[in-house]
Amino acid sequence: MGVSHVLETGNYLGLPSMIGRKKKDTFAFVKDRIWKRINSWRGQALSKAGKEVMIKSDLQAIPSYVMNVYLLLEATIKEIEQMINCFWQEIGVNNKAIKWSA
Repeated sequence: MGVSHVLETGNYLGLPSMIGRKKKDTFAFVKDRIWKRINSWRGQALSKAGKEVMIKSDLQAIPSYVMNVYLLLEATIKEIEQMINCFWQEIGVNNKAIKWSA
């Protein structure tokens, strides 16, 4: 019949067109995009307000676009939250986190 076998279906509008059984591997690109964006900001001296604006405008927009179409795994969502929280809590050159007290 002339039909060829395809191993990967590709992307459409930046999202995978088909999802297999390994959903964690399929949606790893979301975490990679967020990680790249965080690393591009690390060299800049951002205030808390600047970090808040960047997180709300950029970092939260990346997974929300994917989540409009697909349900992400709970583990993937927690990993994304951890990356954002670590970026939020970094202070100055020493990268010491904020110590919360009760």
